Amino acid sequence: MQVHRDINNLPSFENAAITIGTFDGVHTGHLQIIRQLKKEAENNNGESVIITFDPHPRMVLNNKKDQPPIKLLTTLTEKIELLAKQEIDHLVIVPFTIEYSRQSAKEYISHFLVQKFYPKTIIIGYDHRFGNNREGDYRLLEKYQNEFNYEVKEIPEQVLNDVTISSTKIREALIEGDLQTARECLGYDYFFEGTVVDGNKLGREMGYPTANLHIENPNKLIPENGIYAVEVYIAMEPVTEDSLFIAESFHKGMMSIGVRPTISDNRRTIEVNLFDFYKDIYGRTLRVIVKYFLRNEEKFSSIEELKYQISLDEKAAKTYLGE
Repeated sequence: MQVHRDINNLPSFENAAITIGTFDGVHTGHLQIIRQLKKEAENNNGESVIITFDPHPRMVLNNKKDQPPIKLLTTLTEKIELLAKQEIDHLVIVPFTIEYSRQSAKEYISHFLVQKFYPKTIIIGYDHRFGNNREGDYRLLEKYQNEFNYEVKEIPEQVLNDVTISSTKIREALIEGDLQTARECLGYDYFFEGTVVDGNKLGREMGYPTANLHIENPNKLIPENGIYAVEVYIAMEPVTEDSLFIAESFHKGMMSIGVRPTISDNRRTIEVNLFDFYKDIYGRTLRVIVKYFLRNEEKFSSIEELKYQISLDEKAAKTYLGE
């Protein structure tokens, strides 16, 4: 899959079948659209092209102060990796700005879609809106298809409903610690990445050294507070917007997300204990695969009681992970 970030320097796509969307999470609902896209490209002996946006349009257009910002299921680099697994020919990442959103619907069709992609087929949903004040829709694209020599094909309503329902269910499930529902809707185990930073060393003092993680993207959705069984990959090199995650080693472990009430710490932290691992990994990037929810966060009467519970958590995590 070729990734294009400069929309003013795109290749000449051949008989392109294109679709447009955020594809956050690249979940099972999205895969139905991707299958339709790839089939259309194959029928036309052409190329499959997904157009997505960064940042997420709702982050740019949401001007309601009482509405919390959207939490992302995937960062941009994670989305690129997941889409690459679907064997798409091209992914075009459009910088979403206020100025971009203010182009008229006609300009969006003629100057953006047609001049930059020369599409053979445009695959969108009946409820797709575009252009200033969301004035463009499926019917407007149909109106100009003869003039610009493309064909519009509709994503079935049921598929669109599946996408919407899946995205909502995944977010709700992760917030509630319901990993099974999240896994079923995603089609894979939820994961996130973080950089190992310095902590208070309390875990080490108790015999359970932890990697304290800093999440670079504040909009990435982190699951509900609690204790989890996890699988962890340590990256070979730092992960940036322009590089994908390349694993150096794999480990099993347990993770705590929360405010550590036993030690009266109100800061939300993410701590990962890797089983039988004692190397210095400060500054390294970890990918945490969230496998099983073990229990809610609790406040214990003493450090000794907390230490005993951690030993039980370790046994439970190892059982779930097949250790």
